[in-house]
Amino acid sequence: MVNISDDDFDENLSEEEDEEVEMTAADLLTKLKEAWQNEKFAPELLETKIELVECMLEQLKHMEDNIKSCKKGDFRIILHRIEIDRIRYVISSYLRLRLQKIEEYVEHILENERKRKEDEPSCLSPEEMTYAKEFSESQELHFKSVVLNHAPPNLQGLEKEKTVLAPKPNMDSYVFLRVNEAQDQVLVEAETDEQQADVVDFERGSQHIMRYKPIAELVANNAFSLI
Repeated sequence: MVNISDDDFDENLSEEEDEEVEMTAADLLTKLKEAWQNEKFAPELLETKIELVECMLEQLKHMEDNIKSCKKGDFRIILHRIEIDRIRYVISSYLRLRLQKIEEYVEHILENERKRKEDEPSCLSPEEMTYAKEFSESQELHFKSVVLNHAPPNLQGLEKEKTVLAPKPNMDSYVFLRVNEAQDQVLVEAETDEQQADVVDFERGSQHIMRYKPIAELVANNAFSLI
């Protein structure tokens, strides 16, 4: 869980319990921006960072309350308004990107959720899971009424193959990344009959263009950031 201060936007906080991570609101905004950029450039739906969004929305309420307490004509009001609009844009864009991916890959995402082990984190927030299921059901009803109910009996069985035929993210697409933590001996190309395995050492702060699939786990662990 992420906690932030109820006071000023830049107040520092200390770490208290193992299950709670406290940070400044500025650090929270940095993490939210990173989650937004990763979601924007990753071909797949990443693990939800809804807790960052919820904490940032709480902070926005405090910022707006601080604006109300300022005197009219105070120049800081304009600066705070600009900052609030900027943060709201990041939040709305992040949520919109995730909804677009859910709609595009809904059957693939739900199938992965069904296969997910109990100790593995879900990619979906509870609200996103509800939306994905409702979207899938609506899509299925529409497909039946428009296509399957009017198709020959031998073609109506295609409904059973929807998870096989459903669109999937292109995990082999190329991404631009920045290394946050040095990584040694990362396998970026498996050995084949035609070539040897390609293993790369990544220096902290270096930037690369490469296929997403070999480094997907490193993005999930925040060792790499997509840019």
